[in-house]
Amino acid sequence: MDYKHLEEVMRKLALAAGDVIMDIYGQDDFDVKSKSDDSPVTAADEAADALISKGLREEFPDVMLVTEEQSESHKTSGDTFLIVDPLDGTKEFIHRRGDFTVNIALVEKGVPTRGVVYAPAKKRMFYTRADGQTVEETGPLHPDVVGQQNVISVSTPDNKALYVVASKSHRDQATDDYINKYKVRDMKSAGSSLKFCLIATGEADIYPRVGRTMEWDTAAGHAVLTGAGGRVVRFDNHEDLVYGKEDYANPFFIAYSPDVELKEA
Repeated sequence: MDYKHLEEVMRKLALAAGDVIMDIYGQDDFDVKSKSDDSPVTAADEAADALISKGLREEFPDVMLVTEEQSESHKTSGDTFLIVDPLDGTKEFIHRRGDFTVNIALVEKGVPTRGVVYAPAKKRMFYTRADGQTVEETGPLHPDVVGQQNVISVSTPDNKALYVVASKSHRDQATDDYINKYKVRDMKSAGSSLKFCLIATGEADIYPRVGRTMEWDTAAGHAVLTGAGGRVVRFDNHEDLVYGKEDYANPFFIAYSPDVELKEA
């Protein structure tokens, strides 16, 4: 894989998808449909997916592509592939909360090695460079002009005063019970894969997820966090979360700065 080319392509496609999403977000009304699992899907999901999928297939025709919105791709199997969630946080989008993201990642031998997370409503963009280091790009976020790339890294947390980030739409008692095992200084709520990015920048220390997610929900954020020195492990045994699993379904997991002293499930 030509990582420099991948970086350029993922960045441009994420920005272009973000423009399409924000065009629909700005409309007075947009259609919301339900998928087979009762999760919502909008015209923005579908338009962003079509744009990203076309771009990736043109540039990387020999690499397997898995995308949330194309159920046929969920029947494929392998340990190396591109994986896309064109609009992560559809509920945040529908309720106009702004915490939604475009996610594109490369998984190699079961490990997310490169990824981009773009939050178009918040104008925040995080991605792994060709060298594997994660940056947050600031500036106009123009497709043809790369702005300032600020290298980011996880916090050195105080285990007696942790900053915890949790889901805005999927918070439950099991999550709270686990969080209560820690000494917490402050709690943040965030939607979509932004939670991984808040740990990557040092704005939070730990994100436990006790609930259903799919690999396209997490791969890009996982890559971004890894490139900033963070880890993502299974909730049950603290082994690394791997990708290419059957049905692309994740177990519960914990994303964190490695200096956090993890508690047992």
